[in-house]
Amino acid sequence: MIKTLLYIILSFFPVSLAVAQAIAEDPDSVTPLSARNFMFPLPVDSSEFPPLHLLQTALAGYEILVKEKSINRPEVITIIDFSLQSDRERLWVLDLNQGKVLFHCLVSHGRNSGELMAENFSNTPGSYESSPGFYVTGETYIGKHGLSLALDGLETGINDKARQRAIVIHGADYVSDDFIRTHGRLGRSQGCPAVPVELSEEIIKTIKDGSCLFIYAPTPDYTSNSHIIRKIHPITKT
Repeated sequence: MIKTLLYIILSFFPVSLAVAQAIAEDPDSVTPLSARNFMFPLPVDSSEFPPLHLLQTALAGYEILVKEKSINRPEVITIIDFSLQSDRERLWVLDLNQGKVLFHCLVSHGRNSGELMAENFSNTPGSYESSPGFYVTGETYIGKHGLSLALDGLETGINDKARQRAIVIHGADYVSDDFIRTHGRLGRSQGCPAVPVELSEEIIKTIKDGSCLFIYAPTPDYTSNSHIIRKIHPITKT
């Protein structure tokens, strides 16, 4: 998995030939987090990819979960960046075998987490707030929003009540550019990361049954209390 991480990071953010050659010669000598020390020139159009600090954090947490056998589909990861406004495309699904972005789209936050920005987070049933952290995707089912994907939170006290709260991935017509043009922001859910209706079925089928989901929230309450983040050396946004 360390080799997989390095391949993905190098694919998205190429380093110098000398660094790449050194890694190729002895890949197991480089930890997932050591990549943050390299100078990565961004692609010409970097908007397709997660920010480097977020990508590194997500992949480092993913590596921990793979080693703990908490996820059983290590070939794909979903990343949501709640440091961005809701009118921005802030969800990515990455193919870790091919080193490419499969989906990059809008995603909602909970109605009580904020208006344009997600600022408040909760693990409490009935709060209608989003919960940050690492999740594993579960089974699919047909609900009031059509095909939906159950989620299991992996962080005690942060998102481990996701099942109890019925926090799932589903499609919603309020997750659209039309809604943004009318209201100046994306529509909000009851805490679920809802996605565009036209993409929901394909996204759900791609990530279901045991893949990693990371919802990033740049708040001290999360970063200081997450047992997974505490295992990762701090990565500062630049």
